[in-house]
Amino acid sequence: MTTLILARHAKSDWGSPSLDDHDRPLNDRGMRDAPAMAERLASTGVEVERILASTALRARTTAAAFGAVLGLEPELRDELYGASARVLLDAASRSGARSVLVVAHDPGMTVLAERLSNGGIGGMPTCAVATFTWRTDDWDVATATNPDEWTFDSPKG
Repeated sequence: MTTLILARHAKSDWGSPSLDDHDRPLNDRGMRDAPAMAERLASTGVEVERILASTALRARTTAAAFGAVLGLEPELRDELYGASARVLLDAASRSGARSVLVVAHDPGMTVLAERLSNGGIGGMPTCAVATFTWRTDDWDVATATNPDEWTFDSPKG
């Protein structure tokens, strides 16, 4: 089986307008939500082999919370900061692991989740987690087409 877990970073702090976007920390809610969502993911029994995370502070902190619960050290990747759906999926497939957790940002996270779910996921709010599994050990199935070119009908309402 091949598993891709997408986790959007937890809620960040907008309180200091002088901070560069890359350096925004989590706010109090984000600091509570990240470990709670990590525990919820762990309770599903999913096995995660690697955690890949954006280098942005809010993503690094979120990934660290997941790593603490899952017993893994997150791997920071510059290319995941502001990444497109294609870059996110490619990073997971190139990781060498069958089960990968990617912690990154919108709009790439939402686009990828919506496209992998054929529009079934209406968005990825902060600290949302979505898991996708293919019944093969080959990432080529998951990456067979370019998610930036996928089309689907979104549910209305």
